Amino acid sequence: MADRVRRHPRTEAIWTQLNTAMARLCEVSGRSRLDVVDLGGGSGTFAVPLAELGHRVTVVDPSPNALATLHRRASDAGVDAEVAGVQGDAAGLLSVVGANSADLVLCHGVLEVIDEPDSAMAGVAACLRPAGVCSVVAAQRYAAVFAKAQAGHLADARRLLDDPDGRWGPSDPLPRRFDEPGLISMLTSSGLQVVEVHGVRVFTDGVAGSVGDDPADVAALAELEIAAARHPAFRAVAAALHVIARRNPA
Repeated sequence: MADRVRRHPRTEAIWTQLNTAMARLCEVSGRSRLDVVDLGGGSGTFAVPLAELGHRVTVVDPSPNALATLHRRASDAGVDAEVAGVQGDAAGLLSVVGANSADLVLCHGVLEVIDEPDSAMAGVAACLRPAGVCSVVAAQRYAAVFAKAQAGHLADARRLLDDPDGRWGPSDPLPRRFDEPGLISMLTSSGLQVVEVHGVRVFTDGVAGSVGDDPADVAALAELEIAAARHPAFRAVAAALHVIARRNPA
């Protein structure tokens, strides 16, 4: 059910790491049903499968269109009672979900696009219960440097490498990209303890499009992504970093 919905090479490694973190969290809390907040969760790519696994999920997203899609997707999956969509953004997270209210917070693809990522992470940490866990996925600069260089855009690659925010210029659609030390520093400054760091989308963004036409190739690519995520050497060239962090118990 949920396994079938979510299997995709771009997210397979994230789900593998997230499932492990949730299993540990359930064991520590003594509960099988977690309260989850998905910040910027949009149309429910993660929220609906999480609800199918039995968890209560609140999606906080600024887009009413995305939230409408979320409600349709949750209804189609028969989990609309377990999924709540709230219009809001990272800056107002605490006013929407409240402090000490979540066992797990997802913050995927958010920090690279919002105005104040440090403040957002402080809000994420504050809405976690003691020993709660957050899952952060953020764009990683060095993969973008490689991609620009391989495409022949050498000046853009150099600017991206040197720019403090990891951008190649004014036309870059992302306000920032992170390196691993910078991302970890942001989380620890927010009072979170980093548990694991993985590189995700190591190969997926660069493989031939024809791979997606063959289910066996898709499955093989997903397994390759899971395996690569376990190797620290691949983190520097992964398109994104996935960090599992924990709020220290009171």
